[in-house]
Amino acid sequence: MSVHAGPVRASDATLREVVEAISAIERPPCSEGERRAAEWLRNRLAAAGVDRVEVEEEAGYGTFPPNMLALGALALAGAAAALRGRRWLGAALATASTAGFADEIENGPRLLRAGLRRERKLANVVARIGPENAGRTLVVLAHHDAPQTGAVFDQGLQRKAFELMPEFMDRFRTAIPLWWVGLACPLGTVATAVTGRRAPAGVGLVAGAVGLAAMADISRSPTVPGANDNASGVAGIVALAELLAERPLPGLRVLLVSCGAEEALQDGIRGFLRRHAAALPPDRTWILNLETIGSPMLALLEGEGPLLMRDYHDPAFRDLVAREASSAGIALERDLRSRASTDSVIPSRAGYPTATLSSVTPWRSLANYHWPSDVPENVDYEMVARATTIAENVIRRLALTADSS
Repeated sequence: MSVHAGPVRASDATLREVVEAISAIERPPCSEGERRAAEWLRNRLAAAGVDRVEVEEEAGYGTFPPNMLALGALALAGAAAALRGRRWLGAALATASTAGFADEIENGPRLLRAGLRRERKLANVVARIGPENAGRTLVVLAHHDAPQTGAVFDQGLQRKAFELMPEFMDRFRTAIPLWWVGLACPLGTVATAVTGRRAPAGVGLVAGAVGLAAMADISRSPTVPGANDNASGVAGIVALAELLAERPLPGLRVLLVSCGAEEALQDGIRGFLRRHAAALPPDRTWILNLETIGSPMLALLEGEGPLLMRDYHDPAFRDLVAREASSAGIALERDLRSRASTDSVIPSRAGYPTATLSSVTPWRSLANYHWPSDVPENVDYEMVARATTIAENVIRRLALTADSS
């Protein structure tokens, strides 16, 4: 069996069709628009030749800003209490705020959501290609919901820093930890409670107010078209469906999965694994996430962590993805880590070999990230096609090793 049966590439017409169709639907997490996007994708995958494709309904809670606004208000109340001399009440409120904050952004048990939010429905799309009794499975992930914008996502300052100090800025391989701002207020409150000095809580109160204002701005802002983030990844899985229909392979089951509510901090992928983990043993399953692949340079992320950085499980799989890119003559930026969470975090923590194919600008950001300019005409379709080629090569490499084992 040959891994590469010829220089077949994803159809540019398919990539553009999918990005334009998905981007035209306003689709915040757990919305009717997200559901319509899922149903469109199901039909498009069926048209691509997939005969086993379903929309799976899971539970979610919608966008994350309401949770963060409640936690931010709790943190401010703690700082105010400490400044009024009620230091231990302030510390208790700060501790509760920090625990809830970490639970939300680090993908904990999500106690705050379950306690305060009304459960809503989200829509995942799952397409199955290859024999059901195959000994190995590759799950190719994307997500079809889209994020809200907000002033905090403006990349102007970071871009200017790279223009003025390119060599200095190039040293930083991990994204700016914006979520850390959420800790300034409760940490200042605890410092005041311990030392009796008012200054830490005062500084924390100001920082907390700024953070709360930024989150309120996101909450009131519209949902962006999300062409790069992540209609580009959805286009990749449709193109893969077409390529695999043209050149089927034995020995490997492929699941093409587009999750809902990724922008709600991974509600969709959590539902997918709850439903399917029993049929996906970690020692025979790999996860390849196509996340925002339409920026000017492709990148292979090594890990992620809003608060605590963790590399993805099993570096050997990331190395395999990099080798398949190299064998196809495709440049792939490495040694990058994200401070934003992706759907990869959930399977990686569950012990699945995980890799995330993404893309960046020359100033090392996702192009048009959470910005109104994230429209189809700003997607680099050449990069989407190259990412799809890498994914297909990985599929065929895993099928080859399964066939020869």
